[in-house]
Amino acid sequence: MKFKKVLRTAWEGLMLNKVRSFLTTLGVIIGVASVIVMLSVSAGTEAAIAEQINALGANLIIVSPMRGVPGAGRTMMIADAYAIEEQVVGIDGISAEQGPAPQIVKGNGITLESIAVIGTTADFPNVRDYAVASGAYFTADEDERKAKVVVLGAGIAKDLFGDTSPLGQTITVGTVKLTVIGVMEAKGMVSDVDYDGRVYLPINIVFQKFMSEMPIGGDRVRTIYVKADSQENIPSVITQITALLSERHDVSPSQPDFTVQTQQDIIATQEATTAAFRDLLAWVAGVSLLVGGIGIMNIMLVSVTERTREIGLRQALGARASDVLLQFLLEAVILSLAGGLVGVGMGVGGSYLFGMFGGMQTAIVPGSIPLAFGAAAVIGIFFGYYPATQAAKLDPIEALRRE
Repeated sequence: MKFKKVLRTAWEGLMLNKVRSFLTTLGVIIGVASVIVMLSVSAGTEAAIAEQINALGANLIIVSPMRGVPGAGRTMMIADAYAIEEQVVGIDGISAEQGPAPQIVKGNGITLESIAVIGTTADFPNVRDYAVASGAYFTADEDERKAKVVVLGAGIAKDLFGDTSPLGQTITVGTVKLTVIGVMEAKGMVSDVDYDGRVYLPINIVFQKFMSEMPIGGDRVRTIYVKADSQENIPSVITQITALLSERHDVSPSQPDFTVQTQQDIIATQEATTAAFRDLLAWVAGVSLLVGGIGIMNIMLVSVTERTREIGLRQALGARASDVLLQFLLEAVILSLAGGLVGVGMGVGGSYLFGMFGGMQTAIVPGSIPLAFGAAAVIGIFFGYYPATQAAKLDPIEALRRE
């Protein structure tokens, strides 16, 4: 029997019970859509993490105290940042940062509580790719002189002064009166940090006014950001920093009391964390497809039982066992492919809708579409083969006697 005729016969068999055929495909539809949506959520999460980390600045190297090492938090000093700036070749700037406990900020008759105060060095805007929207950032000379100046995050400037320019105005941070000399451009949230909700002070003012009461390490810093002058020079800069700080801290380079990371290192760490999440999603989607395949096999077995006399009649009229097997196998494959096609459409549409209204970034993974559709086809063949063989094995005489 010609393949085209077998295909038409299989299609007609499915159309005898349209509702049942549709319900059978639902399992595959849900499974395929789940694969695409879940992979897009995972890919979107990884992309969002990478974007946030790259937003910290270009060619950035992050130096910080080693967690879990006793006393390491007290060994990263502002002098280390100055030493890196003076002795390391291949850098385009450094920015040391330290922040005391959140402070009360007052200005223009308005009081804001629990505001993050960040002490930085003068090269902060360049190193962190964070521009000043109005006014200017403080200079290295102002930092060295402990000038009482402050640069406001965009959100703080708006909260205190509205649409009025804050430049030249006086505000109080904690108990320290400072003159506003600049406002940073709006940056928003990056890695759960609200850059617009912070105030930026010369780091030496922070040491003097906010951390002088500390018995040890009043001039310590929590992070040193180093901007390499090119992507190619990053390995060399890391090697130089490691050697320099190991010597300054009197530790072995193989067992330092500090960490030196790049943005790619952080991204790789975050991706490793999300890998478990992605694997879980893949298993859930796989189970959905498995359930859909079992549904197809179940319905096909029922169909074989219901159509026993039809099978016997076809065999009596000359259909071979291979023709019967192919017919029922095609029915299962058609069900799974139809479900896969609809599932792909629902998965792509669902990913876009989830990204728009779900509060989470999604990114369609191109490979997920052929993967999900191919899985649907394999499921149709795998779970449809057994019912098809059962139909092909029917004895035509016994089949014709069946009521």
